[in-house]
Amino acid sequence: MKRKNMKDDPARPAAAESEAPGAKPDFAEKVRSFIAEWTVTILLLVFGTSMLLQAFVVPTSSMENTVLIGDHMIVDKLAYSPNSTFGSFLLPYTKVKRGDIIVFKYPVNPKENYVKRVAGVPGDRIHLVNRDLYLNGHKAVEPYVVHKIEYPNEYRDNFPLAPPDGLVMERGMAMLQANVRNGELVVPEGYYFAMGDNRDNSLDSRYWGLVPRDNIVGKPAVIFWSYDASTADLTDPNFISLDHLLDLSLNFFSKTRWKRTFMVVRGYPLS
Repeated sequence: MKRKNMKDDPARPAAAESEAPGAKPDFAEKVRSFIAEWTVTILLLVFGTSMLLQAFVVPTSSMENTVLIGDHMIVDKLAYSPNSTFGSFLLPYTKVKRGDIIVFKYPVNPKENYVKRVAGVPGDRIHLVNRDLYLNGHKAVEPYVVHKIEYPNEYRDNFPLAPPDGLVMERGMAMLQANVRNGELVVPEGYYFAMGDNRDNSLDSRYWGLVPRDNIVGKPAVIFWSYDASTADLTDPNFISLDHLLDLSLNFFSKTRWKRTFMVVRGYPLS
């Protein structure tokens, strides 16, 4: 029997003859594929909260230029050793260290998550002089700190020796009354002192007090997506505002900070 030649098969669609192995998809197909892949990825990351990882979006500028508004990060929830658990001897946990960037439940409202840098651990003595951090009697080296406000502020720049201003909350006042010794804040056991890298524009431990160890969720591991959005868009009580959705649909490609995609977030050893 003569074998039928596939080229002569009338049942074979003519369009298939134009398909060549390794043919490149057109631009529209590439865009559809890209959007589909990122949609699935983002949904998994945003809604796939578990005991190991958690998605977190940065809504404010307090950690600029290390972390930007609109950075979407994966938080490693197993980074730090839990207190008095058997697993701490088996898994590669670490202790919370000075210079670590942490995500934690805001002590004033635990429903909100904040991101700051650890400036002091239990036992540390802390004070600022003209915006410079002094840690245990020595001026700290902080290459990540930025100063974007020119005018001085006595309390902000000379904490805790200067009189507190009107931004200091009740928890902050209690911290000052209980933990200041000889012009320095002494960090008590079980607590951490956290500040933003955007030092002049950060509501942090200077204002609302110390971070309890139990409030620490974990440390940022990687930025999986960064989008140039406003604080108002990212703090909308309706989760995602209509304005933000419209902005995404019109400017996704132009306002995505592509260079920050999959950027690893690292702390800095502070001593």
